[in-house]
Amino acid sequence: MTVNTTGSAPETAGVTRANRIAGRAGLVLSVLIGLFLLFDAVSKLLASRAEVAAADGLGFTAGALPVMGALLLLSVVLYAVPRTSVFGAVLITAYLGGAFGATLRVHAQLFPVLLAPVLVAVPVWLGLYLRSPALRRLVHSGL
Repeated sequence: MTVNTTGSAPETAGVTRANRIAGRAGLVLSVLIGLFLLFDAVSKLLASRAEVAAADGLGFTAGALPVMGALLLLSVVLYAVPRTSVFGAVLITAYLGGAFGATLRVHAQLFPVLLAPVLVAVPVWLGLYLRSPALRRLVHSGL
């Protein structure tokens, strides 16, 4: 007869290991998408030539770029902080929804321009889902 001296059932150890792996994968994905969005926010704050040209093509003035950059920067910071990460993800999603609407308004091509905000929003939420056991429990409970 084998005695379990660790005090935990083998199934519990497997679940804990799966949670750790999911958490690490979510953290890596969140960091990567956060860095991408941070770069985007800073380039808007600095009003780079590429950003000014892109904004003009969407019908925005160069003066709107610092506001857009500041809002995105605030959203990314909130996303990076565990206590406010869900709120940050909601704000990032709203920001990306605005980007989708702006590109749809000017009849941009479907791929990659129109779908780019969607392709950024998915890893934002996937990273948060993987790194947050509470969010995973909420989703699996059927809301």
